[in-house]
Amino acid sequence: MQLYKFVLDGFLTSGSWCMWIILFLFFGGMGLVIERLWYLFVKCGSGSGTFMNGVSKYLKAGEYEKAIKYSSSQNTPLAKGVTAILQNRGRGAKAVQKAVDEVFLTESPKITRFIGIIPTLANLATLMGLMGTIYGLMLAFDAIANVPAAQRAQALATGISVAMSSTLWGLIVAVPMLLLHGVVGAKSDGVMQELDEKSTKLINLVEA
Repeated sequence: MQLYKFVLDGFLTSGSWCMWIILFLFFGGMGLVIERLWYLFVKCGSGSGTFMNGVSKYLKAGEYEKAIKYSSSQNTPLAKGVTAILQNRGRGAKAVQKAVDEVFLTESPKITRFIGIIPTLANLATLMGLMGTIYGLMLAFDAIANVPAAQRAQALATGISVAMSSTLWGLIVAVPMLLLHGVVGAKSDGVMQELDEKSTKLINLVEA
């Protein structure tokens, strides 16, 4: 609780402008993280095994139209890749591969969208904390040089408080954001690899 007290006190000092900017960066970064977690883990990451089992069941029975209808009902990158393969089967390997490549070109930006912005916001939070630190130290040195002796201790403490609270707040925001960036980045790579792997296997199956 003492940690939160230090942070909250920072919003009451003359360096509160820095604290508010970091807070806005936090909301922006976490908004992007939550959106990416939902898209990658919920929309793209859940049920892929069940989906491929359903497609495989129809293919083994030779019911290609039902397989196409089933895959078209799903709105995931993997399902779109499967649909493209099935719709172009029998037209030759080049036509199928071209259709899959078009899906990759369309879906890849959706999978990786916003991921590069997250560490940028985390770095900005750290830099804003550093800016607040410099501002606080300037207040402290100004107190030593210019504030009357009776008020010097209080002014010096205020400057140091600004410096430390802004640094702490910047790190509190940046560290979790960077960790979550690693999570969503790894998941996006996994989604791309899964799309590539299962598309290739399906092409080999239908074109065999």
